[in-house]
Amino acid sequence: MKEKIWLSSPHMGEKEMEYVQEAFATNWIAPLGPNVNGLEHDLEAFLGKKVHVAALSSGTAAIHLALVILGVKAGDEVICQSMTFSASANPIVYQGASPVFIDSEETTWNMSPEFLELAIQDRIKHGKKPKAIIVVHLYGMPARMNEIMAIARRYEIPVIEDAAEALGSTYKGQAVGTFGDIGILSFNGNKIITTSGGGALISANAEYVKQARFLATQARDHAPHYQHSHIGYNYRMSNVCAGIGRGQMEVLPNRVAQRRYNFDFYKKALADVKGIQFIADPGEEFYSNHWLSTILVDSNEFSIIDIQNALHEDNIDCRPLWKPMHLQPVFKSALYFGNGVSERLFNSGLCLPSGSNLTDGELNRVVSRIREVVNVKKSSKNIADNPISCVTFALISVLLSIIL
Repeated sequence: MKEKIWLSSPHMGEKEMEYVQEAFATNWIAPLGPNVNGLEHDLEAFLGKKVHVAALSSGTAAIHLALVILGVKAGDEVICQSMTFSASANPIVYQGASPVFIDSEETTWNMSPEFLELAIQDRIKHGKKPKAIIVVHLYGMPARMNEIMAIARRYEIPVIEDAAEALGSTYKGQAVGTFGDIGILSFNGNKIITTSGGGALISANAEYVKQARFLATQARDHAPHYQHSHIGYNYRMSNVCAGIGRGQMEVLPNRVAQRRYNFDFYKKALADVKGIQFIADPGEEFYSNHWLSTILVDSNEFSIIDIQNALHEDNIDCRPLWKPMHLQPVFKSALYFGNGVSERLFNSGLCLPSGSNLTDGELNRVVSRIREVVNVKKSSKNIADNPISCVTFALISVLLSIIL
């Protein structure tokens, strides 16, 4: 079997082990420590705009704390982008609240401003003004934040930016995750940089970040004994994991450049294939890290399933786009506002191998396999559409069977 090509595997640099070894040498193995402080400072410097950062155990934990900080409680409603990973929506349910899902718009695949405003107006009409909005920068592509923030401010609803897939992406020159009231990042093993498992909560509001750090360390009151006036969580990042993150931050610009290179490689290599489309930056104001390179298949000759099966047969990792949350069994009773854009994307989309450690040889292998599928399907269709060719093909097959 050929060597596996992974969808998005971890990619270590040169300094990660130095930070980790320092943690061991100084016995800073428990949560918190110099590497945690250092990673937070590194992220603050990278993101700019005077943001503050709390390093946490996961991006999911960051979303959960964001909801807690914004006062989301049982019985509340929270607006959430439908096309996303379940971690964007699950924390809403942790709080006993209900998600209201919003469809995507065509150009970014992210939250539709049109349906966002329709949903807000509808929920206000029914006496259920949403307590928060969770918008996602899907696959690294920035959402239309100017429009979304304008709507949110008009109705005075706080915004949580799920930038788990979008570290290094910008909108109008500003880092995504810094537009809303609270932003979140993920450093899971498949993300553009990793801490093995981890995440961060970011905000220009220093008090929000201070509160996040307090809640993430079991909400221990300042007292000489263990005293708790609030429910807390074990959500802080370990000093060892943060050491990996510090090394990863030093190579982040290179990782973004490589992911964008992968996208451009695929786009150019498959530009002449009718029926395969790529999502491109909608304008100069959008700068995507292209965490994952994705394609849409719209062809009468081959399907997304054909390509997926062929890649898997060649030991090449790939996966469908996120299945929209409003189509998930667990959220079957949730409200949804849209017109089917996210469902269409899910039915015709595929994520291709996109790791920053891919070689040109591996990228060519992916492209070659896709081209094989396209050419075989086209040839089969041409034979089926031509009766004479069908007869000729049948006669040749009979002769070959006799000879062999």
